[in-house]
Amino acid sequence: MSTPVTPSVADTVENAIATPEREQPYGALGLKPDEYDKIREILGRRPTSGELAMYSVMWSEHCSYKSSKIYLRRFGDKVSDEMKERLMVGMGQNAGVVDVGEGWAVTFKVESHNHPSYIEPFQGAATGVGGIVRDIISMGARPVAVMDQLRFGDIDDPDTARVVHGVVSGISFYANCLGLPNIGGETVFDKVYQGNPLVNALAVGVLRHEDIKLANATGAGNKVVLFGARTGGDGIGGASILASDTFADGGPTKRPAVQVGDPFAEKVLIECCLELYQGELVEAIQDLGAAGISCATSELAANGGSGMKVDLEKVLLRDPSLTPEEILMSESQERMMAIVAPEKLDAFLAVVQKWDVETSVLGEVTGDGRLQIFWHGEQIVDVDPSTVAVDGPVYERPVAYPTWIDALRKDSAASLERSDDPEVLREQFLKLLGSPNLADTSWVTNQYDYYVMGNTALSFPDDAGMIRVDEESGLGFAIATDCNGRYCQLDPYAGAQLALAEAYRNVAVTGAEPTAVTDCLNFGSPENPEVMWQFGQTVDGLADACFELGVPVTGGNVSFYNQTGDQPIFPTPVVGVLGIMDDVSRRIPSGWQDAGENIYLLGTTSTELDGSAWADTIHDHLGGRPPKVDLAGEKTLAGLLQAARDEMLVSSAHDLSAGGLGQALAEATTRFGVGARVWLREIMERDGVDAATALFSESTGRVIVSVPREEDVKFRGLCEGRGYPVLRIGVTDDAAEGEQAALEIQGVFTVPVAELRQVSKATLPAAFGAIVDEATA
Repeated sequence: MSTPVTPSVADTVENAIATPEREQPYGALGLKPDEYDKIREILGRRPTSGELAMYSVMWSEHCSYKSSKIYLRRFGDKVSDEMKERLMVGMGQNAGVVDVGEGWAVTFKVESHNHPSYIEPFQGAATGVGGIVRDIISMGARPVAVMDQLRFGDIDDPDTARVVHGVVSGISFYANCLGLPNIGGETVFDKVYQGNPLVNALAVGVLRHEDIKLANATGAGNKVVLFGARTGGDGIGGASILASDTFADGGPTKRPAVQVGDPFAEKVLIECCLELYQGELVEAIQDLGAAGISCATSELAANGGSGMKVDLEKVLLRDPSLTPEEILMSESQERMMAIVAPEKLDAFLAVVQKWDVETSVLGEVTGDGRLQIFWHGEQIVDVDPSTVAVDGPVYERPVAYPTWIDALRKDSAASLERSDDPEVLREQFLKLLGSPNLADTSWVTNQYDYYVMGNTALSFPDDAGMIRVDEESGLGFAIATDCNGRYCQLDPYAGAQLALAEAYRNVAVTGAEPTAVTDCLNFGSPENPEVMWQFGQTVDGLADACFELGVPVTGGNVSFYNQTGDQPIFPTPVVGVLGIMDDVSRRIPSGWQDAGENIYLLGTTSTELDGSAWADTIHDHLGGRPPKVDLAGEKTLAGLLQAARDEMLVSSAHDLSAGGLGQALAEATTRFGVGARVWLREIMERDGVDAATALFSESTGRVIVSVPREEDVKFRGLCEGRGYPVLRIGVTDDAAEGEQAALEIQGVFTVPVAELRQVSKATLPAAFGAIVDEATA
């Protein structure tokens, strides 16, 4: 139990009224002078130290979305009936929930843990996983998978290895200990992220429709119960101070704000929560993540339109020296807050005792609309919870069109030399294949467990992860996340749409039906008017594209202040798309497995090399305009792939994105080691492009598929019937006896599969050490 502290230590409401002019350290807590004045106006007095702590964390950029809220409303403004069809819970709760059929629902969300992962990479990344998993638990679901979207600095910078080793081991440690498969993600290296790596974590959970839980505290007399790990001094001020400021040039200095995670405690918490749900012992529930008890109490009360009375000294502490303010701000991990009916309290306590989870009854729900917190009988908080959790400041930040963007856009890759020399093309193809952002990521992914729980249908290195939801029917879901920050730097509106289109296409190539979206919007400082222009353009682009594709944004996260000094990161709106798969046994893999099948290219190729991997890797160039996106075409393509799945016409499908056709062919070849003979001439003639463009263009709406010969006529008929461009470009090919399987681009070059693998696999181990031989089992 916590050590009693003399009540006079606390700054009480009575004391706040008696000492109106007392100076308070609001600036050190991340509040601006006008925000502090507003708090005084709301309360009609100065805040107590406890109230100041609560407002500081809940009004932080990370919790209140004060710079982004006016933009995020656009997602709700652009909604069609098609988008509502499967949406069960949308934005505003801990995670979105989507109906996937047969009484099953899936909840999913992606969030950032960027700044903590730069300061203390292992714990920053580990607790990022823990936090997003608790969001999933709090919806009433069993977590079934995680993914991660990682962006690091230059692969050759000495500090990159520190961050990479810590982040990857933190993610693998936490998720592997939880027994959750990691089924996909992204790994990107770029010097723009050197001082601001991005660690975005996504989690997915499965539940029955009737099991949905919401974070709404209602019912006067219901008990407020805190359970899970004890509260310590880790993470204090994480939301208000660490996540709401840029890094100074002096380097990582804000170490105390990084939380410490315990995955074994969280695993017990998961099972405990699921048993509580099964027994219908919880009226509402909220995880304790950013802003800790401040967030859980104020959000539960505000969402339920109720009040709450809490005795803070009943919180179980790891550190008995913590002040009330520190207890309110602590972001200690593996904690949940539940609202429990009095008649169910004994049954609730019996379950948590069975799981050996420490628990304390802090207080009860009231009907007076006030959040009142006491410390040893003295009142230290008396606020309207809506003013803390909902009605925080909303800024219309200054917006300015970037002074540099027109010059950047005029500097097109069209001026870069494109060779038709076969030797040069072979050299460029291999250089791209071995470049840090296209190379094999087994160094990262082999540290993760893909198959734990036994329901993984697709994982690395396929285009999307897929999980079976129901063993009897084979019902499942696929999920993919994507973003190209280089495209977004050139045009944030188009870049956001391209991120959505790629994730949508990556889900579609598995045979799944793209259904819903989550996003994690990573940007520089909102106090930079050019960054706010980028942000507004991104939200508009994403909202417009979701409307056209008919997929709702179910929730997500905004991460601002990702910049060092005055250098912001590229706009990086990571977009996750969830798709429904009615039978995972009919999934489509990304590589061909049999020789003698025809290879088709769906879609057309234009000279679109601006922002491409080719421009970056071969010419160190960024400029021009990103590829055009045809959303109607993407929707047609997805429907075509689902029809091909239903009729079992294709044996593999792989989208074309970074690195273009050349990279897709290399990945499809190395996936199972089956070679291919491919010809470019017909692409060049039909689409009016040269060989380099045919290989490296990043035009959208393109997929390569392999088709068994007996299905050839049906497949062509399917494409023609739907009016989608299709071209036979090759055949899968077994090695002749005594020869190696190879990828042959006829008339240009041939590369053995063994060499493709060697080039692709060498890059990350050369930078970070030996690869784990086998994926964690």
